[in-house]
Amino acid sequence: MKIFALADTHLSLGCKSKPMDIFGDNWKDHHVVIGQNWNNIVSERDIVLVPGDVSWAMDIKQAQADLDFICSLKGRKILLRGNHDYWWSSVSRLNSLYKEKGIYFLQNDCFFIDDKRAICGTRGWKTPQEATEKDDIKVYKREVGRAKLSLEAAMRKGCEEIIYMCHYPPLLKDGTETEIDALIHEYPVKNVVYGHLHGKKNFLWGFKGQRNGVNYNLVSADYINFSPKLIIGEE
Repeated sequence: MKIFALADTHLSLGCKSKPMDIFGDNWKDHHVVIGQNWNNIVSERDIVLVPGDVSWAMDIKQAQADLDFICSLKGRKILLRGNHDYWWSSVSRLNSLYKEKGIYFLQNDCFFIDDKRAICGTRGWKTPQEATEKDDIKVYKREVGRAKLSLEAAMRKGCEEIIYMCHYPPLLKDGTETEIDALIHEYPVKNVVYGHLHGKKNFLWGFKGQRNGVNYNLVSADYINFSPKLIIGEE
């Protein structure tokens, strides 16, 4: 089994199309490219992490075509909410609807890969240093709480190694520590995957590489050429 990650699929198969080519011509028919690349490298035994901005849909009915597209791809998929996933409703309802379809929606809990390894995470938000609206700090604090809920859920079940998913980068390019990043380092997190950033200039805003024993991976679709990035496993 291998674990891959690809964020920001930004699908709009069941709602009004949202052009992504403002970030480059490489976004043309990007869902077709994602599907081809995904099925070329992922097997049914593998897991693919999708940390946010899955669909432009405004409700679950509109999102159905996008989620069905993801269901059609190989492997087990673990989805996290992004800032544009307005269709995301009750997580228990979502998991009930897609329980038999190979998708797990992660929120306030964890997903065990095997007896000792788990996937944890939360969306994240603008850090207090980046806050532009009066509610930004309130939302960020709530996300810190959700991160702790997820991490603690894994530890209660005897987890020894964690892959942490988030939509917003938990660590900025200059290595400025955030509350979520500090929390990550209190637990046995080995790998972090995040998205949200698009376009060459914006790619620079998230920290990438290793810091204090944790590997940080930017997996926005356009950053990794619309092909799932291998996180754990051999090429």
